[in-house]
Amino acid sequence: MNYRDLEAKAAELDRQIASAREVEAASALAEVEAKIAEFGFTVKEVFSTGKTRKQRTRSGVTYRDPATGATWSGMGREPGWIKGKDRATFVVSGN
Repeated sequence: MNYRDLEAKAAELDRQIASAREVEAASALAEVEAKIAEFGFTVKEVFSTGKTRKQRTRSGVTYRDPATGATWSGMGREPGWIKGKDRATFVVSGN
């Protein structure tokens, strides 16, 4: 078998692959559509990635410097005005 014969054979196989894929894809789609109809799934349910992004919310003010009015939520790097001090003295009432 020479190069041209192999090229012709490869082209024929490509046609067969495309045809088989088309038939199998149509069958798979029919199955999926039947299940969607059977269970009444919504578009969102079908195409959801399963990962839900948690909405980031800002933390409320937890600490306040009475001298300057500066606030800190308690998240992230602690500010200089509270560093090394008893945090209980800076807690905002109601938290």
